Amino acid sequence: MERGTDIARAVAVLRGGGLVAFPTETVYGLGGDASRADAVAKIFAVKGRPRAHPLIVHLAPEAVLDDWAIDVPEVARKLVAVAWPGPLTVILKRGPRVSPAATGGADTVGLRVPAHPLAQALLRAFGGGIAAPSANRFGGVSPTTAAHVAADLGDDVDYILDGGACEVGVESTIVDLSRDRPVLLRPGGMPREAIEAIVGPLARADAAAPAAPGTLASHYAPRAEVIAVEPADVPAAVATAARPGVTIAVLAPHAALAGWATLPARLYALPDDVDGMARALYAALRDLDAEGVDVVIAALPPAVGLGEAVGDRLRRAAGPREREP
Repeated sequence: MERGTDIARAVAVLRGGGLVAFPTETVYGLGGDASRADAVAKIFAVKGRPRAHPLIVHLAPEAVLDDWAIDVPEVARKLVAVAWPGPLTVILKRGPRVSPAATGGADTVGLRVPAHPLAQALLRAFGGGIAAPSANRFGGVSPTTAAHVAADLGDDVDYILDGGACEVGVESTIVDLSRDRPVLLRPGGMPREAIEAIVGPLARADAAAPAAPGTLASHYAPRAEVIAVEPADVPAAVATAARPGVTIAVLAPHAALAGWATLPARLYALPDDVDGMARALYAALRDLDAEGVDVVIAALPPAVGLGEAVGDRLRRAAGPREREP
């Protein structure tokens, strides 16, 4: 496994059907050529990801949307004109340049243009779409540094493009625009409020919604058990979890921890603002795993701005441990 900032080397790996981990503003992605079924198959194999769980295809800023999707509605053009490059994925009808393997055989595809300069340089030099889920084993905590990728995937990734720590820290927002109304499938790095200011109210996902990454009941989970509760319920949750030989941590904004100094738990402070919480969340969960913590009591933030995405990730990290096959 190589690691560095060599765009030419990364492009050569992709053109040879290999896998490149690369930074985006949200998390690091595990990328392969979106037009090659063999490269896409490697992504699923390395992650241990169910084949029916689709991948997001990343595009350069200059990419033409109609080259990658068909029957593009005007609402999609309006939204991406404002939101791209940025932490937003839109679900559209799949175009012929995308391998069906990348979409789990579905007739829809998730597309996004990342804002990270190194990701854009890679996409421009490569000249095609890069299919990429987060660069970690399926269901686990997403990586926000190159070191996280190396620790998770090791030699299973051919090259890690190191762009430093990710600025946003949680995955992109996913909006389905393949049907008759905009539907929020996953809250993420672009807040709901910003999207609704462009396209109007977002509907809730229903049974007919296309499959989308990161929407299983259990996802983004560390080794430790996570219990996500409202801040007022943290002391009771600690008391319930306490038992001999169990190490407990409380994960909460810095301002809240002062009131819990007497709790029998390791107190781990997140920033008080929701953007800072999002940026620090995954590194915090990894730190607590490294410390050998058994149970993490996580205080849910207000569901405003990126707080909605942070709460979503914590609830899924606390979800049932039986992962979908």
